[in-house]
Amino acid sequence: MSDQWNIDVSQRIRRLPPYLFARLNKLKYDKRRQNVDIIDLGMGNPLDPAPDIVIEKLCEAAHDPRNHRYSVSSGLFNLRRDVSQLYERLYNVSLDPETEVIATIGSKEGFSHMCLALMGPGDTAVVGDPYFPIHVYSVALAGANVINVTLGNDEAFLERVSHVVEHLYPKPKLLILNYPHNPTAMTVDGVSFFEEVVDLARREGILVIHDFAYGRTCFDGYGAPSFLQARGAKDVGVEFITMSKPYNMAGWRLGFCLGNREMIRALATIKGYYDYGIFSPIQIAGIIAMRHCEPDVARQAELYASRRDVVVDALRRMDWQVESPRGSMFVWAKVAQKHLAGEGTIDLSLRLLDEAEVVVAPGRAFGENGEGFVRVALVENEQRLRQAVRQMDRALNKGIKAPSAKKAKSKGTQRPS
Repeated sequence: MSDQWNIDVSQRIRRLPPYLFARLNKLKYDKRRQNVDIIDLGMGNPLDPAPDIVIEKLCEAAHDPRNHRYSVSSGLFNLRRDVSQLYERLYNVSLDPETEVIATIGSKEGFSHMCLALMGPGDTAVVGDPYFPIHVYSVALAGANVINVTLGNDEAFLERVSHVVEHLYPKPKLLILNYPHNPTAMTVDGVSFFEEVVDLARREGILVIHDFAYGRTCFDGYGAPSFLQARGAKDVGVEFITMSKPYNMAGWRLGFCLGNREMIRALATIKGYYDYGIFSPIQIAGIIAMRHCEPDVARQAELYASRRDVVVDALRRMDWQVESPRGSMFVWAKVAQKHLAGEGTIDLSLRLLDEAEVVVAPGRAFGENGEGFVRVALVENEQRLRQAVRQMDRALNKGIKAPSAKKAKSKGTQRPS
């Protein structure tokens, strides 16, 4: 990687793994400059608008010159108080807005700075594989190391994590969790999972960060549990949430870290050096969202559920293996071998962009265990999603010789078109 640099960058930059989305993004933008209609299902970037009442409050607050000054890096008190009240209503979790809540410039910024506050050379974090890239890159940027543990069902995953924590020396400092999971959409069944995590953390003396970005994006009657609902969770860890997905405020960059007051204080210290806080009108609009937009959150989840059904059904008809997720805004699909044609998922994604004019995220970008899968973001409307899968199907089946009618009939495999 060092050959790419003509200046003397830091070792911190040099030790970052290659960002596998970079080539895909460049090709996407090149095609769009050529006026190609690219259907982008690669990034969880909502196209739906924020609620009208939130936008109106933003505009109103922006007209007040008092709100144009620097804010405080920890967030307005009223905003932190409303987040505390939201957790009380949703999860029966009590939080002190002064010491156990901090506003962040989106959860990604807060997560990165939390790792910088907690980790350093010689420290190790345990992260499931597949993983959301920032969960690994933030640790690397802090100069620390990552141990990847294969994801699986609740019990199997915790057994693997326990084995690593108990047998690794020096002992890992941090366990990073993410449910509903990005990219796989995996979920946990209840608070008992997190209570086992808390027991492990206490027993082994490690800290926990739970990325709860998709906690409000759930379907079919499923409600994702909060890590902070577990007994003793605030003694060992924190949880990150964001306004991006439930309220369609992705570009607004408003998130929160909640839980252990010492970890919150460490994050506040780092942020005090790095930023002057979030634009106050955005914070004020965020208060309105939490107070008045619960029906909008429910409607948005229903919208994602409908889109999920469209994509899952269409991909299954392509002979891809897909489980219908009950949370997140993604479908995680195992590609049929006939469509991989000996390629990895990075090459497959590049081919789909070039030949189908559709962007999907290659599973390999999320770790070794992501190979063979792609992640499809449910950000387009149902009509565009159907169009995207049709274009993928045509591109991937081009050149694949169909079985003769006689052979298909003899094997009982002939399917209606």
